[in-house]
Amino acid sequence: MPHAFDPELVLRLPLMANLATMSADGPRNAPVWFLWEDGALWMPASADGSSVGRLASDPRCAVEIVHFDNAAGVLAHLGLRGRATVGPMSPPVFRRLLAKYLGPDEGAWNPWFIENVAAIEDPDGRLIRLVPDSIFTNNVSFFRTGPDLAWPE
Repeated sequence: MPHAFDPELVLRLPLMANLATMSADGPRNAPVWFLWEDGALWMPASADGSSVGRLASDPRCAVEIVHFDNAAGVLAHLGLRGRATVGPMSPPVFRRLLAKYLGPDEGAWNPWFIENVAAIEDPDGRLIRLVPDSIFTNNVSFFRTGPDLAWPE
């Protein structure tokens, strides 16, 4: 029994998403951070990343995000489907994405992480953009509470 919810409730949280793409050997899955802005999901990548290569061959993809808190009885699934595009890195978008996960104070970000992993000014950086053709939500947060949904309040 699907129970819909407002996707924004999950999209604003600093959760991991799973990007599913197609390859000649079948489907592939990659965990990603994401930013939801103006009806699009933005995910960081690099020019030589495997997801970027697969999307160049076949832009069809799916993104799954699960908000799960066992103790609180929260289990909300969000699925997005469509065709992604890969574009150059946009430092302003990437900074907003990083702030979602690292906090708003750039001065408090781990310098090693920014220099070696999340290089904002990296010319090989890319952003995967998905404007979903479809969005599916299913709130099964009643697994602890019964029909009185525990989430959202």
